[in-house]
Amino acid sequence: MALKNKKKPVSDSKRKLIAKFNPKSAISEQYRTIRTNIQFSSVDKDIRSIVVTSSSPSEGKSTTVANLAVVFAQQGKNVLLIDGDMRKPTVHYTFNDANTIGLTNVLTKQKELVDAIITTDEKNLFVLTSGPVPPNPAELLASNAMKDLMETAKEQFDIVLFDSPPVLAVTDAQILANFCDGTILVVSSGKTESEAALKSKELLLAANANLLGAVLNNKKSNAGDYYYYYGSKD
Repeated sequence: MALKNKKKPVSDSKRKLIAKFNPKSAISEQYRTIRTNIQFSSVDKDIRSIVVTSSSPSEGKSTTVANLAVVFAQQGKNVLLIDGDMRKPTVHYTFNDANTIGLTNVLTKQKELVDAIITTDEKNLFVLTSGPVPPNPAELLASNAMKDLMETAKEQFDIVLFDSPPVLAVTDAQILANFCDGTILVVSSGKTESEAALKSKELLLAANANLLGAVLNNKKSNAGDYYYYYGSKD
C-alpha cells in the first residue's frame, strides 16, 4: 500500500499566508495594523516574545500567528515562529516543511536550537516546528529547558512568536503566556462564544499573562472581504 504524502499543497499555504502572497490585500494591511499596535502596546519595554492562542480549535490562531510572523519579517525584524502546539501542530503544513525535528527535540536536549530551526523563503523569517508529538507537552513547556530556549531565542532573534493550543482545551497556552512578553487571543466572529472568550481571558490573566488584546477574524466587511480587528485588553 502506497503511503500518502501528508504535506498540504502549496496552494493551501498561499491561502493561509496572505501577507506573503498577497501583501497589498486589505487583510494583509490589517495584519500590519496589528503589528503596529503590538509595537505601541507597551511604553515600558519592547514586546519581543508573543504567544497567540484562542479559546477553542479552528478559530484562526495559527493563520494569525503565521501572518504576523510574515509582516514582522517584512519590516526587517529577524523573526522566529515556534509551533508550541505539540498536540496538533500545523506550522509545518503552513510553510510546507517536514516535522521530523523541532521543539520537542530541543526541549529534550536531542538537538540544539540552531540545528532545529528551518529557514523559510521569506527573508528574515525562521521556523521551529513542533517536532514529534510527545506524551507530556505541558511538562516540557514548563521545564527549565523551555526557559533556556527562550533566552537563546531572544539572543538570536528580534521577535519570537508562539502558536499555542487553545486555552480552554489544555494548560499549554497559560504556561507559554507566563514565559512571553505578551499574549494575543484570537476570536472568530459568529463562532467564538462570549462566555468562552471571557473564560479564556480569566485563565490567561490568572497565569500572569500580559494580554495585549484580541484579534477578531472571519468578520465579513461590506465589500465581502474578511478583515481582522485588534482590540485593547480593557
